[in-house]
Amino acid sequence: MKDRQDAWTEENDLLLAETVLRHVREGSTQLNAFEEVGDELNRTSAACGFRWNAVVRHQYEKALQLAKKQRKQRMRALGQEQGKKKLLYTPPASVEHVEQMMSAPTATYSLSETQVEKSSSEELSMADVIRFLQTMPNQASNLQALQSENKRLMQENAELAKKNTELEKQIKHLEANATTIQEDYETLMQIMNRARKLALFDEEERSSTTFKMDRNGNLEKMAE
Repeated sequence: MKDRQDAWTEENDLLLAETVLRHVREGSTQLNAFEEVGDELNRTSAACGFRWNAVVRHQYEKALQLAKKQRKQRMRALGQEQGKKKLLYTPPASVEHVEQMMSAPTATYSLSETQVEKSSSEELSMADVIRFLQTMPNQASNLQALQSENKRLMQENAELAKKNTELEKQIKHLEANATTIQEDYETLMQIMNRARKLALFDEEERSSTTFKMDRNGNLEKMAE
């Protein structure tokens, strides 16, 4: 089973582009090109198709249009405009092959290519098709499980968002209280500084006052 997890290199993209353009130019299908590249790089045809449509194709759009034009000229020269496209590469048929064809993401093939693919699908036996159809309920159950998990995660995300909002409110409240406390502290420090200055002033005033005793033994404050 093909299972590649490494990233695509420039050489891989170049091989994919050259193979697709060659198949189109010589009258084959893009699907057959994906199969050939998949066998060459030990990747699935679905992965090759996704890479072509999502990344590589827009870089070779002009070359692709030219290849299609050359294909028409070649078909016209051979007098086969209405004939079926020649399959340049015929991979071994299997159930896995059908699954990859049906699950290939963003696969966009023209009607004529889909019709030509019938020639390769005819190689599948009825037993292969039945076995594939029997696996479809499992795929449906997997889809339902994914939907349930997605719903659970959305609910969890909503709860976390609600908690985050509450925490933000608490933070703002604490910041407001901290500001009030800071203002009260500054006011208290001002009052204490004023009281300290008044106490020092009174003490200095008392220390500078002089007294004298009169004839009767009483103390009298002397004028400054």
